Amino acid sequence: MVRDSGFVRAVARVVPALVALGFSGGALAHAGHGVADGFLSGFVHPLLGWDHLVAMVAVGLWGAFLRAPAIWLLPVVFPLVMACGAALGVLGVPLPAVETGIALSGVVLGLLVAFAVRLPLLVAIVIVAVFAIFHGHAHGTELPEAVNPFAYALGFVLATGLLHLAGIAFGTLVRWPAGTWLVRAGGVAVAAVGSVFLIA
Repeated sequence: MVRDSGFVRAVARVVPALVALGFSGGALAHAGHGVADGFLSGFVHPLLGWDHLVAMVAVGLWGAFLRAPAIWLLPVVFPLVMACGAALGVLGVPLPAVETGIALSGVVLGLLVAFAVRLPLLVAIVIVAVFAIFHGHAHGTELPEAVNPFAYALGFVLATGLLHLAGIAFGTLVRWPAGTWLVRAGGVAVAAVGSVFLIA
């Protein structure tokens, strides 16, 4: 039985926020069905793909284990580098094994969280940046089809930021021993989802 009232209060704040994010994603998915352009299409894209979603949440989770400044730097680096990857996709620059890279991002980031791996900040940034290129390229290949590419890009960057924040919010539970195990369990779940896409 968990007796730490601070931990209980933290869970009480984090869980409703994550549930609300889940419901908003579902609502947007219905609202965006059939939308081929613009902000809404870009916003729902990361929320509809589990391979994208779990990796982006995992960035926030891992940042929470690494603590400051990684907890803020990693979620900033990911969308910035993702935008560069998207530019490559728009320009038609080929990138081999994009889907494999996306699936591996879930597996690797999930395992890093599951085992609470603490790497030097620069190494962590490089790992996140490499995977961000694959995620960005996948988004970028769809941008030429959008009527408003800028609005589309703004939508998926915003959604990515919200997913990172969800990971950070859940990751704050590492302040308590019981919360650490919950976050690590989340890493196992992320790795499992990534594995499914990797072998599919």
